[in-house]
Amino acid sequence: MSRCSMINTIHRPQKRLFITLILASLFVTSLSMYAMWEISFIGLSNISQYLPILVGAILIGILCCGLLGVLGIILAVLGLPTFQFFQKQAWLAINLLFPLAVSIGRLIDVKKERIERSFIEVSNQIIQNRKIKVSPDRLLLLTPHCLQQESCPHKITRNVNNCKKCGRCKIGELVALSEKLGFHFVVSTGGTLSRQMIKSIKPKAVLAIACERDLTSGIQDTYPLPVIGVLNERPCGPCNNTTVDIKKVEIAIKDFID
Repeated sequence: MSRCSMINTIHRPQKRLFITLILASLFVTSLSMYAMWEISFIGLSNISQYLPILVGAILIGILCCGLLGVLGIILAVLGLPTFQFFQKQAWLAINLLFPLAVSIGRLIDVKKERIERSFIEVSNQIIQNRKIKVSPDRLLLLTPHCLQQESCPHKITRNVNNCKKCGRCKIGELVALSEKLGFHFVVSTGGTLSRQMIKSIKPKAVLAIACERDLTSGIQDTYPLPVIGVLNERPCGPCNNTTVDIKKVEIAIKDFID
C-alpha cells in the first residue's frame, strides 16, 4: 500500500489540554516572580523601604492580568458570554504563556503538535463565541500551496482562477465555493505572501487552512484580526498533496458570512 493511500486520521484535540498547560504555565510564572521578588527584597529595601512593596504590587498586577486571561479562555471554552476585556486578556495570556506551555508539555512528553491542535480548537472557540459576521467581500480564505497536486502544471498562487477544476485536488471545489459565495480566496506559498494578501485585501475575518504549526503562528501573528483555523489532512505526509474536508470549510465560511 502506498503512503498516499493510507488513512491519515487526526483525532479531535481536547481543549482541556491547552487550558491545563496554560494554568501550569501561570503557576510556574507565579513561582518564578515570587522567587525573583524574594531574592531581590534585601537589595530593593536598601534603596527604599517602599520599593519592595512597589515591585511586589507590579508583579501581582501582571499575574492578575494573566489570571483574568486564563479565566477568559475558560469562559470561552465553556461557551459562556464574555466581555471584550476578557477576550483581550485571554489573547494576552496566550501570547505570553504559550511558549512556556509548550516547554512544560515537552517535559511531560506531550508532543508540540498536540498542544497546537488544542490551541487551535480553543482559539476557534473564542472567535466563534464573538459571533462575528462579515460581508463575503471582507472574508479571506487562505490555503497552503501544498493543497494543489504536486504534478499540476498550473500556477495558482496569487491567481486561483488559473485552476482548471480537474478534480484531482480540492482547489477546484474551493474556487467554485468562492465564486458561489463571493469571498476572497488565495493560495499562499508561505507567511510572507499571506501577510501581503491580508494587507492588500484588508479582510475583516480570515479562514485559514494549514497544518498545526502554520495555523498556530498565523493565528497569533494576525491578532486582533479574527481567524478560524481548519486543519488540513496529510495522507502523503506534510507539505505534499494535502487535502481538506470541504464541508468543514463551507460550514466555517457560512458562520462568518452576514
